[in-house]
This record gives sequence, structure tokens and C-alpha cells, in this order.
Amino acid sequence: MANIKSQIKRNRQNEKRRLRNRDFRGAARTAVKDARVSLENKQETQASVMTAVSALDTAAQKGAIHPRNAARRKSRLMKLLAALGLQSKSAVTEPAAPAVEKKEVEKKPAKVEKESKPSIEEKPKAEPKKTATKPAAKKTTEKKPAAKKTAGKK
Repeated sequence: MANIKSQIKRNRQNEKRRLRNRDFRGAARTAVKDARVSLENKQETQASVMTAVSALDTAAQKGAIHPRNAARRKSRLMKLLAALGLQSKSAVTEPAAPAVEKKEVEKKPAKVEKESKPSIEEKPKAEPKKTATKPAAKKTTEKKPAAKKTAGKK
């Protein structure tokens, strides 16, 4: 058991992350297994494969599995689906997650400020400081005079 406060906290965080990641990994594993079973039985294969692809994408996005691991598994599933000849053209062209369409937002005209208090004066904005370059220091070849020696106490 750790004695250091930061290590105790780190252990708590690691445990929470482990449990969270386990859920995402388990969901992806289950979805892939269901997709493989449906491919063998040739029942609702398209939907089950797309569900598995979505679960793998989610697990990769959350960091439960590596993105390349997810890509490899998705590739294998799609390869099996194509081998059975059950893949429709819509599955290939559609991404796993539906793309969100961006809506055009109309800009409203800026509000005009009312001048209800004329007594308040606006302060002028400070101009940014200009950085002047220093001229290069001139090197002197003159030697400084030697320090005077003082007589010590007797």
C-alpha cells in the first residue's frame, strides 16, 4: 500500500479508469462477437456489423483500445462481410458515425449602445509600447587605472 498522498490519489484514478475502460472494451468485444455470429448465421449481418464498428470507434475514441487496433478489427469484419457478398453499397459509403451537418447561422446586427450618461468619459486606449533596438555597445580598449593600495594597520 502506498504511503505517499499523490500515489494514493494516482491509484484511485487508475482504478476508476480501469473500470471505465473495461466497460468500453467489453461492449466492443461483445458487439464484434455478435457480428461474427450473425455473419455465420447470415441473419441481420449488415446491422450487427455496423453496431460493432460503432462500438469499436467509441472504444478507440475513449482510449480503451488503440485506434489502429479498432481499425484492424473493423477491417476484418468488413472483409468477412464482403466475402459473404452481403455488403451493400450504402455500408461502404456511410461512415460509422453519422456526419453532423453544419447549419448556417445568421448573424444579428450589433446592438447600438445608448448614450444615457454623457458625464462618463471614455479613457483613451493605451498604445502598445514600441520596442526600440539598442545600439550595439562600443568596445573600449582603454584599461582601467589600478586600484590604490592602502597601508595596513600597524
